[in-house]
Amino acid sequence: MKTTKLVTLLLIAGIGLWGCSKKSETGGAENSGKHAAGVVVPGSYEDWCGEHGVPESVCTRCDPSLIAAFKATNDWCGEHGLPESQCLLCNPNLRIERPPKPRGM
Repeated sequence: MKTTKLVTLLLIAGIGLWGCSKKSETGGAENSGKHAAGVVVPGSYEDWCGEHGVPESVCTRCDPSLIAAFKATNDWCGEHGLPESQCLLCNPNLRIERPPKPRGM
């Protein structure tokens, strides 16, 4: 069930994905190397927040606007302020893995 919620949220987040990158003074995005660069395909290897260890498209710490979608699907840990599907404190056996790197990258 949690996998279904995560896939649903990946699709929702993909529609409005802006990423965690900070905006430069010129309005462009700066990639710190820890976050996805620009718009990427949700669920892909490139869709990764290295700072928080979850897909960038569902990283509520970088994009708080995603919180409402997690709460709407009852996937929220109020105690730790994270989606329950990402809360390693409540779910120590949870494994969130980055998709494999495509060949040729």
